[in-house]
Amino acid sequence: MSSSSVSSARKPLVIGAGVAVAALLLGLASYTATKPESPSGPTAAAGASSAPQAGTYPELEKLARRDAKDPLAVGRADAPVVMVEYADFKCGYCGKFARDTEPELVKKYVDEGTLRIEWRNFPIFGEESESAARAAWAAGRQGRFWQFHAAAYAEGAKEQGFAEDRLEALARDAGVKDLDRFLRDLDSDGARQAVKKDQDEAYGIGATSTPSFLINGRPIAGAQPMETFTEAVEAAKTAAGKKAAGKKAAE
Repeated sequence: MSSSSVSSARKPLVIGAGVAVAALLLGLASYTATKPESPSGPTAAAGASSAPQAGTYPELEKLARRDAKDPLAVGRADAPVVMVEYADFKCGYCGKFARDTEPELVKKYVDEGTLRIEWRNFPIFGEESESAARAAWAAGRQGRFWQFHAAAYAEGAKEQGFAEDRLEALARDAGVKDLDRFLRDLDSDGARQAVKKDQDEAYGIGATSTPSFLINGRPIAGAQPMETFTEAVEAAKTAAGKKAAGKKAAE
C-alpha cells in the first residue's frame, strides 16, 4: 500500500547521514511489497512479500525512544530489543499484523522482557487516517492506547470508517472513561504535533508503505510472517547480548 503521492509532498526529516543508506533499503523493500503486477506474473500485495534487510544501522537503532512513560509502547524500557512499528489504522495489512502476529510477539518476547514494541502513528491514507491516529493518541492520554488499538484493528473495523462518531464508539469500546476529554484531546494541537512527529520520522527513514518496522535498527517492510520477526528478534537479542558482554569486559 504505497503512499508515494503523500510522501512526495512532504519534506523528509534529516536524521543522520547513515540513515540515507537504510532509507534506500527500506524504500526499496516497500516498493517491492507494493509494486503492481507485471506481465511476467503477479507480485505479492503490500505487507506480504519483502524480506527483512540483513543490515542494522546505529542511526536507526537510536530512534527507539525507550520512554518508560510512553503510553504508545509496551514492554520494558530497558529491553534488549526494541521494535519500532510505523502503521496506519486504515491499513488492512497493519490490521492483519495486529491480529495475527503482534499478540504472538507479545506473548513470546514482550512478556518475558526481551522485546519492547513502540508504536508510531504513520497515517498515509487521508483524513480519516489522520483522525484515527489522533484518536489513538488521545486514548493513550488516558492509558487506553492498546485497547483502542485492538478495537480499531478488530476484524471489519476499518470498513466502518473512522468518522468522529465511530472514533468515539471505539474509545468507548476501549474503556476510555472521560469521552469529553478524549474528544478534546483528539482535536488538540498536541495530538496533531505528536502525529506529525511520528510521520516525519517515518518519511525521514524512507518508509513508503505500512506497516514498516525497525528491530534494533534493522528495517523490515510489510506484515511478514511470524518467522521473519522471530528471526529478527533472536538475532537482535544475540547481538545485544554480545555488545553488553563486550562492554562489561572492557570495564
